[in-house]
Amino acid sequence: RPVPHRGRCPRAVPAWAAAPAPPPGPPVPLHLSCPMSVKTLFQLDGKVALVTGGSRGLGLQMAEALGEMGCRLVLAARKADELAEARAHLQGLGIGDVLTVPSDLQRPEHITQLVTQALERFGQVDVLVNNAGANWAAPAEDFPDEAWHKVMNLNVTAPFFLSREVGKRSMLPRRQGKIINIASTGGLKGTAKGVTTVAYNTSKAAVINFTRTLAAEWGPHNINVNAICPGYFQSKMTAGLLDRIQDAVIARTPLGRIGGDEDLKGTVVYLASDASRHVTGQHIPVDGGSCIV
Repeated sequence: RPVPHRGRCPRAVPAWAAAPAPPPGPPVPLHLSCPMSVKTLFQLDGKVALVTGGSRGLGLQMAEALGEMGCRLVLAARKADELAEARAHLQGLGIGDVLTVPSDLQRPEHITQLVTQALERFGQVDVLVNNAGANWAAPAEDFPDEAWHKVMNLNVTAPFFLSREVGKRSMLPRRQGKIINIASTGGLKGTAKGVTTVAYNTSKAAVINFTRTLAAEWGPHNINVNAICPGYFQSKMTAGLLDRIQDAVIARTPLGRIGGDEDLKGTVVYLASDASRHVTGQHIPVDGGSCIV
């Protein structure tokens, strides 16, 4: 607590005794220097979120959550008709500012074009959700080369190329950003008996360590990089598999259920918002507890 000088000047400190001034550092972001209410920490008003694989399934579920919390949205997927349906669905929920960009993320030029369209429309990308992916089931000894490359290209290469493009053109120059990679609990362990998804499990383990590595490199630039590891959710990708194993999955899951239409929403909002500003390089399983038993 300052002590008043009672009319006398404080004694001058000799130049030789003065501590050297610290070197100038990067400016402290406003949100780190000002106290915020808990509600404010979760607000996303005006942020721009780019969601790949955003036309259906888990991607659309996360887009709903981000849009409801105030984000302007960029959705990318291969099929224009599915993107149009997703935009109409979101607008029906009162989420009006939605840009859709048909994109094949296996093609690097489409990644560049996607980011260009997002920046031309909104000027920035604050949140990137790398959700698009692929799976293929075949015994390891008979796994087709083209299937391996497809899974790796969509699940590992595309998230890196897109993160690099968004980072270079928006997040790094602005010194802020949130990258959320959608991995899987399949990246935390091998496969159950009868499940032959060697490329998928391998790729999702790679996504988890990609998340750690990019978080370490871009942390000094105030960019958070985290991953979500969903367990089994009802989706087009898992439909055939769950037809065979759903009862067994539920039986060994502590919460006794598979993922539903709202179960990723809270996690993606947390990781996209200032509520997670001191969290980076982490992977969060959302699986009803299946990975702990």
